[in-house]
Amino acid sequence: MDGLDTSDISDRDYVNSLARGLEVICAFTRTRPKMTLSDISRATGMTRATVRRFILTLVREGYADRDEKLFYLKPKVLELGYSALSSMGMIEVLQPAMNELAKTLEESVFAAVLAGEDVIYIARATSARLVNVSISVGSRAPAHAVSTGRVLYANEDPERLAQYLDKVKLERLTPNTIVSKVKLRAAIEEARITNYSIVDQELEEGLGSISVPIRSSDGKVLAALNVCCPSSRTTFEDMQRVILPELMATAQRLTAAL
Repeated sequence: MDGLDTSDISDRDYVNSLARGLEVICAFTRTRPKMTLSDISRATGMTRATVRRFILTLVREGYADRDEKLFYLKPKVLELGYSALSSMGMIEVLQPAMNELAKTLEESVFAAVLAGEDVIYIARATSARLVNVSISVGSRAPAHAVSTGRVLYANEDPERLAQYLDKVKLERLTPNTIVSKVKLRAAIEEARITNYSIVDQELEEGLGSISVPIRSSDGKVLAALNVCCPSSRTTFEDMQRVILPELMATAQRLTAAL
């Protein structure tokens, strides 16, 4: 942002209503796709009256809709993220490299960014080999159950990681899902040390994934690069021996390009 230091932003320049409106948007997650006013109020800590004004504004502007008492986000809300990504030119750089990686590995390749307690998938590349992976561009997944989430939180500052671990509710999505905060912290710490994360059937049964960070030239993590593959076909050892070197090489090329 033209070198603007956010620490220099005064209270006079801070628009509280905009910040709270964004908080309402972020309250909707993969596990809470539809909520009542009371649900949103509990998730944000705002009063029902305040939540009502924000959510009805979002409805009027086409970013949300309602089904009787339940509110939900509409696809237009994705334009907010896509505008930012397009302005950075990230997708244009990511997509060709991801297409090449998907062709080489014959597996589905994704890129994801953090969105609170979730990750959002911002790009996808598929191979000629048909794989049933229920992840599309714009879809969300709980960060605790996916390798992208662990890689991304491994590169967050300690304060934000502590806030996340304190607040998050670890839902068991499969028998393999980590629901212990001690174990999750250990897995995130391991991802920080090794610079990658492997998750075995924690989001969906029969699906494994491996992720590495995509960094800018100054070392800042911009997104996570991910490969998903059926656990019946690809073992943990295969991910480390075959997929990981290709993932890391692609991530390094992307860092040079970004």
